[in-house]
Amino acid sequence: MIEPLDKPVAARIVQYPISARRIRDIPEEQRPRETFARDGADQVNDRVLLAILVRNGIPGHSAVDIADELLNRFGSLPELAREPVEELARLPGLGKVKAQIIKAALELGRRLPQATAPERVEVRTPADAARVIGLRASGLEVEEFWVILLDTKYRLRRPPMAIARGILDACLVHPREVFKEAIRACAAAVVLVHNHPSGDPSPSREDVKLTRQLVEVGRVVDIEVLDHVIVGQKSDRNPQGFISLRESGLVSFSVP
Repeated sequence: MIEPLDKPVAARIVQYPISARRIRDIPEEQRPRETFARDGADQVNDRVLLAILVRNGIPGHSAVDIADELLNRFGSLPELAREPVEELARLPGLGKVKAQIIKAALELGRRLPQATAPERVEVRTPADAARVIGLRASGLEVEEFWVILLDTKYRLRRPPMAIARGILDACLVHPREVFKEAIRACAAAVVLVHNHPSGDPSPSREDVKLTRQLVEVGRVVDIEVLDHVIVGQKSDRNPQGFISLRESGLVSFSVP
């Protein structure tokens, strides 16, 4: 005969175990730093490079797990590069310092091709101007305005100068700033370039108005404004990925 229980059985407290995956739990030949040292920087995948930047994991997630999560969440390095530091810092396992490290590494990668490109390239067409600025404009979330300084042979006098950043208008893009460096560099002509982060390079009325103003100032200081190129993204509607205001006929430019 089973006797009834006089007292309730004390509840058993169960704590779910978390299996903390650490870098040292990964086979040595698969660890990021060891893989990097063995195969070289140019042979490892994005996951390994990101894990090295992340460096340390958090309980339950190694640096490799965090790198995987970044790639899965954003889909590609260009998309990751567009994410603001503040947003990255909110992700589990990152924080402000690691987010800054990742953004800094991606920004260096973006700048490297333009830093190693020959500085005496020629800019004779809108496509040349778009190509020179293309790497600088890639991944930018706001509008940025550059001036390409040229000599009489259409060669770069120096790397393109960033003049303004943000919503472009006559207040932000002041003729004084545009032509100050051109005069200092003894430039014979300039090409104006800015980007549209939306991807659509179609010029606004403000773009046209600003361009006309700068062309007039260029005539006064005897520095030809050859074109204003707006860089966007390639599409079926615009396979070039840019629009030249000179080619569009919206602005009358100086004759080179």
